[in-house]
Amino acid sequence: MKAKEHSRRVRDEVVEKFKSATYRHFTTHTLSGSSLAKLAALFVDAIKVGKMGSGKSLELFPTILTALAACEALSYGKGELSGEEYKKQLINSLCSSRWDPQCVIHLTTMFRDVPLSSEELQFLVEKVLRMFSKLDLQEIPPLVYQLLLLSAKGCKKKLLDGIVSYFRDQDLRQEEEQKDGENLHLEVQTIPQDQLRHVEGTVILHIVFAIRLDHELGREFLKSFKTSYGSLCPFSVALLLSVARIQRYEEQVFDLLKGAVIKSFKDEQLQQGSKFLQDLLPGHCSVAKMILDTVKNSVFGWDHVTQGLVQLGFFLMDTFGPKPGPFGKSTEGPVGVARAPSQQACKLGGQMLLQGFKMHEPIRGEILEQVLNRLVTKTASPVSHYLDLFSDIVISAPMILLESSSKVTETFDHLTYLPLATVQGLLKAVQPLLKVSMSLKDSLILVLRKAMFSSQLDGRKSAVTGFLLLLKNFKVLGSLASSQSTQAISSSQVQVDVHSRYNSAANEAFCLEILSSLRRCLGQQADVRLMLYEGFYDVLRRNSQLASSIMQTLLSQVRRYYEPEQDLLPPVKLEPCIAAHGDQVYLQEPLAHLVSCTVHCLMWLQNTQRAASLNADDSDDDEEEEEGYKSELQTILESVTRRMIKCELEDFELDKSAEFSLGSSVGVKNNIYAVLVMGLHEVLMEYNFIKANYNKTRFEELLGLFHRHHKLSEILKEKSGKGRGPSHKTPRSLLSMGFVSTLITVLFRDNSQSREEALSVLRSSGEFVRYALSVAVQKIQQLEETGHTDGPDGQYSDRTFRFLCDMTSVLMWRYTNIPSAVEEAGKKEKRCSLSQLCLEGLLKIFTACQQRYPEKMAQLLSTMDVAEDEAEQDDAAEMNYFYIRQFQRALFTQLSGGEEEFNSREAQLLVSILTVLSRQLKPSSKQFVQMITWTVKICKETSFEDSAFCKGLLSLLLSLHVLYKTPASLLLELCQDIHSQLGDIDQDVEVEKQSHFTIINMKTATTAALLVLSQVDRVLDEVDWLIARRKSQASSDKSGSAEASQAAGQQDPVEKAVTLQLGTLLTALNELVQTALLPGNCTVTLLRELSRTYTILTTLVKYYIQVCASQHGSLPNRFEKLVKLSGSHLTPQCYSFITYAQSGESSTGDDKKKKKRNEVNTAASAKLLRETKAIPNLIFSIEQYEKFLITLSKKSKVNLMQYMKLSTSRDFRINAATLDAALQEQEEPEETQKSQDTEAQEPKQKKRKQ
Repeated sequence: MKAKEHSRRVRDEVVEKFKSATYRHFTTHTLSGSSLAKLAALFVDAIKVGKMGSGKSLELFPTILTALAACEALSYGKGELSGEEYKKQLINSLCSSRWDPQCVIHLTTMFRDVPLSSEELQFLVEKVLRMFSKLDLQEIPPLVYQLLLLSAKGCKKKLLDGIVSYFRDQDLRQEEEQKDGENLHLEVQTIPQDQLRHVEGTVILHIVFAIRLDHELGREFLKSFKTSYGSLCPFSVALLLSVARIQRYEEQVFDLLKGAVIKSFKDEQLQQGSKFLQDLLPGHCSVAKMILDTVKNSVFGWDHVTQGLVQLGFFLMDTFGPKPGPFGKSTEGPVGVARAPSQQACKLGGQMLLQGFKMHEPIRGEILEQVLNRLVTKTASPVSHYLDLFSDIVISAPMILLESSSKVTETFDHLTYLPLATVQGLLKAVQPLLKVSMSLKDSLILVLRKAMFSSQLDGRKSAVTGFLLLLKNFKVLGSLASSQSTQAISSSQVQVDVHSRYNSAANEAFCLEILSSLRRCLGQQADVRLMLYEGFYDVLRRNSQLASSIMQTLLSQVRRYYEPEQDLLPPVKLEPCIAAHGDQVYLQEPLAHLVSCTVHCLMWLQNTQRAASLNADDSDDDEEEEEGYKSELQTILESVTRRMIKCELEDFELDKSAEFSLGSSVGVKNNIYAVLVMGLHEVLMEYNFIKANYNKTRFEELLGLFHRHHKLSEILKEKSGKGRGPSHKTPRSLLSMGFVSTLITVLFRDNSQSREEALSVLRSSGEFVRYALSVAVQKIQQLEETGHTDGPDGQYSDRTFRFLCDMTSVLMWRYTNIPSAVEEAGKKEKRCSLSQLCLEGLLKIFTACQQRYPEKMAQLLSTMDVAEDEAEQDDAAEMNYFYIRQFQRALFTQLSGGEEEFNSREAQLLVSILTVLSRQLKPSSKQFVQMITWTVKICKETSFEDSAFCKGLLSLLLSLHVLYKTPASLLLELCQDIHSQLGDIDQDVEVEKQSHFTIINMKTATTAALLVLSQVDRVLDEVDWLIARRKSQASSDKSGSAEASQAAGQQDPVEKAVTLQLGTLLTALNELVQTALLPGNCTVTLLRELSRTYTILTTLVKYYIQVCASQHGSLPNRFEKLVKLSGSHLTPQCYSFITYAQSGESSTGDDKKKKKRNEVNTAASAKLLRETKAIPNLIFSIEQYEKFLITLSKKSKVNLMQYMKLSTSRDFRINAATLDAALQEQEEPEETQKSQDTEAQEPKQKKRKQ
């Protein structure tokens, strides 16, 4: 050991002395070139054999190399080299040899002092980057640091790309090992995860520090991500977010990440919607997953990344959140699944913030503050996404939130000024905290009391919302347990219920106090009262001990409008229900809702007490009190029912002669009265149905109520049909969803003997059955649009879903089991409308279920017990296909009758249902293939002249076909059919009769053409996307140009697919462009698609220009054929079509003037302007295409312009004017002759083609 130590000391001394001596010699130029060369060779040999353990001796090497470079000539082998060349040879030899991993850092440090040319630097950087994988993980950060210092000389992009790709590989390897470990239940880690993350964190800090000092490095770094997001990975996302902390890069980084996120989601959507793209390209790389991985990784002390994550999360939520609709209203109800790319991007922002909140303590305060600030400040736009995030935060970490309860309390102060929807969402979200924090609850109550006396209506509504929510959630001792809770509460809150006896006693006083506050609302506007009536039922269900207080309140309110004199008609006083202010009349008391609330509360109490009385005895006092208000309410309801049946419309001053126009105050008053009376009828019908217990006479009374209701609604319909005032909408039915579900079930499916007689009373009234069905459809529609329904249980998705299942079963049974033959001939029309109502209901149910409960679709179908015998219940796909077959059969029956028996609306509904159900099929399944085969068969065999039905059926065909294979060949067949049906633009040309699909005929051809063009647009989108993708790959793969030129003979699969797609599209458009399309929308759309096709052809030509410039390869034969097809076939036809479109437009304009002069309005002229703009656009895109073809011809040395012919009608504007002049004055025969020649020339060519 001593000997080794001694030798090392001697070596260091020698080096030091040698160094100083060498410096002296260099300065006096005494060392000859050959000596320097020998010295350098010694160093290189020592490095090659790995004897350069210490970096000390390497300090001399840069000096030697610098001196060498200054030498003019050195003997090398048998000849001579300049010093610069000799240095280059040395560096080349050094970088090509094997390096000892221990001295990589020393060598990199050493090269900082060596003057290097750009080639040498590139060679060196590549060598060092290759060495990364051989080094120990801990040595990477210091090496990166040295490399970053070296990057001052240049080669910045290669260096950064190398570092990023090294960590990308490490991450992937780590992820795979983790997966393997999970599968095998062992730990197979070559690199510990925490060690890798800490190294990544340090490297990120080094790079950010370097970028702060060297802005050129920052620019190079951002440039590499601007072209495509394919180069992103969790490490580079983290690096970008750290760079965002540098102010000058902040905006660029967030814009870049925002673009990458939205583009990634759009690309994913495009690929999922097209089998053509799925087959062509491998799986999609998801930027969202990378960002969420970065959030996950940031837990390893990446404090420099977390700030960027918070900013990015809010940036995404702000940019892609729901936008305000017209008049500032939110455009969407709560939608089940985020489908659009912008919705997904917004959801990603929320997920980032939620994960960040859970993981990082330092940023919690900021996230919470920013969310609450947005809730308070963004009053003009919807904030549902922030409410969802806040709610998730509360559920995931309620105790953490209590630490910042002051921020929540501050937000409460703004409640009065916030929109009602925001208040509802905020209070619902905060509800688990109120149970834990008394101070939070007290501050909320203070705010709500103030709001009760707010001058703003919304403020008072907010107060009612808040108080009702508190009543629902603070249980009073002895309340029955309720099966429903609106929000899950984490286990950390269980401790609060230790003093539950004390709590419930306090809760009772607290709840009664709130109820007394709410009673004041009964004197306020109708909107506030309505909220109260809609909320009482839920409060009662959750807090049954408040029954007495609530029922007394309702009873005293009902008494105000009840006429106690039994002989007087009507039994209710409608006068106090309205109020007038100047000329305006408005509703003061929503009487029907009041009675509805009372009825539902009374029924629920009776049911629960019936159940409870079997188990326990209550105290007599309570029972007496309860019996008191119950019997009084029952008496009132019985009396009102009896007298309402006797009431004629005249008793309410609502007979046929009454005025209902909404323009006058009398009309408005009568409308309000009518709605109140109809609502009362409905509430009483529901009450009496349940009370009747299938008693025949009671059902006859119920029918009496219905006849009164029906008569009034008919008058309203009739009156609203007349008059030019605002049209009268059908008021929402007050029947509850549960009752409607029960009612249609007993009407159609109840076979029990005991009920037969009573139910026959209701079944015998066709109007009543239709009414029950139409209310069912109305309820389902409301559920589809808003996610909930009016009335009790309407807010609870589980219950509404159960009702949906019951209704689906009934409607399906009714539609499939009652054939038209059973019905009498006289009722045929009604039978159709009943079936149609059933179908409408089914369509709305399937659509609503797909939107609101996508994961429960199989459950919905399995409850439809029609399938018990024939389908296997357990297989969801089979189940779904069983129903598809049912509806296919129904449609086939429709189509197999004659055209006069064909019910277009019913057939359209069937097609819509098939469209919705087919979305549940997997495109790879055999059922999907059968579905396509069936649809094609129907399209080929049906020849009904019904454009709406044709549109539905062809849309279904195209939407299925896209998921099965590329639709280009199908589009060609459709275009040929349209051409043969509508005829040619040149009347002298006879079109070959082709009929692939008989559904296309004279009446439906225009509809079909518009559908085909919209599908062409989609195919063009895909082609455009592919070319753009290929372009960005080509620009990033320039390094691999040698390999590309080798494979020039074999065309790239993407290029081949693009060329084939465009070829088929050009042929299809060539058919359409010769078709005598009707002037108007169809012609304009075709012109637009043609100009888009030429634009995309131009993009493809530009791509090949880029390829030729970089690779000097030959053009593929397929591409040449495509150019030939466009030049010799499509372009001449486009010019003929332009001539046809212009002549067609002018002549139809004249006809219109003759026939309907009053219809020549501004819209028509604007449309014409639009159409004339489409023509110059098309001509411009054709000329641009030809311009770039000339450039490509020069680059590729292939004459592509030989296929292009200059058209004669380029100056069509001048031509048309001259033609008009010729017709009027007969003065310029030459011009006329010229235009005739033009017209005669192109059809000849067309005939030749045919």
